Amino acid sequence: MTESLKSRWSNDEVTLGAWAMMPGALGAEALARGGFDWILIDMQHGCMDYETALAMIRAIDLTSAVPIVRVPWNDPGIIGRVLDAGALGIVIPMIQTVEDAQRAVEACLYPPHGRRSFGPVRVSLRDGQGYFMEANARVAVIPMIETKEALAAVEEIANVPGVDALFVGPFDLSIALGLPPGDNDGKPVFDAAIAKVSKAAKDAKIATAVLSNSKVAPLRIEQGFQMISVTTDIAALQMATRSDLQTVRAAQKNGGSNA
Repeated sequence: MTESLKSRWSNDEVTLGAWAMMPGALGAEALARGGFDWILIDMQHGCMDYETALAMIRAIDLTSAVPIVRVPWNDPGIIGRVLDAGALGIVIPMIQTVEDAQRAVEACLYPPHGRRSFGPVRVSLRDGQGYFMEANARVAVIPMIETKEALAAVEEIANVPGVDALFVGPFDLSIALGLPPGDNDGKPVFDAAIAKVSKAAKDAKIATAVLSNSKVAPLRIEQGFQMISVTTDIAALQMATRSDLQTVRAAQKNGGSNA
């Protein structure tokens, strides 16, 4: 059985992952076989529907990577469905208040800690009938901090029972702070926001998570983040194909191969 991210975070491990924006099980499996600790299926801004996300989870399950899903919204219906499909972590966007975080926890966990409905049809095929007994301990509940409202309430959100990590959305958070979307390290207001989220998580003894890339990820590790994305499928595809094309065009310009 795949080790949960929660247990690894409790041991102060840093987990590195990749972000799946493109629909399709083959691409998800290819990412997962790259050696990442987790693969996130992005149903908020990605291009997949539920059936495709289910197939992608099954493909990730062929590897040692942990399947994570960012749901489109803080809605118990879709949260329950992707958990029943086998997701072992849920990233919930646009959390604004403590009440939002509490609703997310309730949707992710079975009673008595939440209100998730029982019906793990697909995931019980993977994990057996014991899934129910271990689900609450294995499923990571990860609200996103990406608005001024969430930043103002971040200490209270971090201390909501059942929250396992705070996920910094640098693009939306930057926009909310009056900055261009992206990583704005070096801008005082952005650095202060990162520090505030990190301190809130540390004080609450939970993890911090972030969307990142290979250039910024080392800094995020230094800042104490434990769930860090290294690339996205679409960015990796664009970079690799562009590099290959440039290599061949350069060789063509220089008269072809010397072989």
